[in-house]
Amino acid sequence: MQKIICKKVYDTDTARVVFKKTEGCYGDPAGYEETLFLSPEGNYFLYAVGGAASPFPEEKITRLSEKKAEEWLAAAR
Repeated sequence: MQKIICKKVYDTDTARVVFKKTEGCYGDPAGYEETLFLSPEGNYFLYAVGGAASPFPEEKITRLSEKKAEEWLAAAR
């Protein structure tokens, strides 16, 4: 998935996965995945997608500051 936010491109195909968090199991309508990425330019972003009853029923990319990325990573582990 690719999204442009504030003139910066956030692309899951070119960024490096830092950490992936999964809630639920495959096919669970309330299950979801959140993946923290680091772009080649050094920008962090969170990619999330899940089932129809999850917090992320549609694909979503959210940009994160380095501090917010560290906070998310600490909470996810």
